[in-house]
Amino acid sequence: MASNSSIEWTESTWNPVTGCNKISPGCKHCYAERMAKRLQAMGQANYANGFDLTLQPAMLELPLRWRRPQRIFVNSMSDLFHDDVPVDYVQRVFEVMRKASWHQFQVLTKRAERLAELGPWLSWPANVWMGVSVESDRYTGRIVHLRSTAAAVKFLSIEPLLGPISELDLRGIDWVIVGGESGPGARPMAAEWVRQIRDLCAEQRVPFFFKQWGGVRKKQTGRTLDGRLHDEFPPPQRLVQVASA
Repeated sequence: MASNSSIEWTESTWNPVTGCNKISPGCKHCYAERMAKRLQAMGQANYANGFDLTLQPAMLELPLRWRRPQRIFVNSMSDLFHDDVPVDYVQRVFEVMRKASWHQFQVLTKRAERLAELGPWLSWPANVWMGVSVESDRYTGRIVHLRSTAAAVKFLSIEPLLGPISELDLRGIDWVIVGGESGPGARPMAAEWVRQIRDLCAEQRVPFFFKQWGGVRKKQTGRTLDGRLHDEFPPPQRLVQVASA
């Protein structure tokens, strides 16, 4: 049975790796760290090590047992491109994604330099969407590393958005997600920062998905921007082109 997700832009999650460590400001209030500690306290076997990075080989073939096609967020509780994940293990994850061709897999990393380093050693199946997190102007360099890969669909997760991003080169980018931080200690996000990115996406004809305003009570703040939802995905014709390439 799939692990259904409450994350607005995906349907299920799959965690062949768990645990991570903080490398940039976007990590400060990591939801995965809070969740891992909670699961450890509940006695969940995969989180016996809490939030220490742990390979979960028993989870590797899980998507092959999920027959209904769906979008699957890979490593919602970790980062596949963490330095402590061996190259051969990353390759095994990619092989499972290749075999499970009826799904779409969404992989997201903050470790864009290692992504670029390992990219040539990976087989990039058409059903893998590769993304990088960009929380402020300081981290737009991650986009350059993403662009260097052979991923068929490339996307940005600009969440939590911690400041204005005035210049955003979206050449080769197929999708942009924006969201505010949620949970304890959530840092505020200005509406103007979101509008600026929305307008840049419109100018550059890149699908825009607004995930949430965030805050301590994210359900109350909602996810409408200027009175409407923004739930765009890479267009179906783009995905068809990718699948047949």
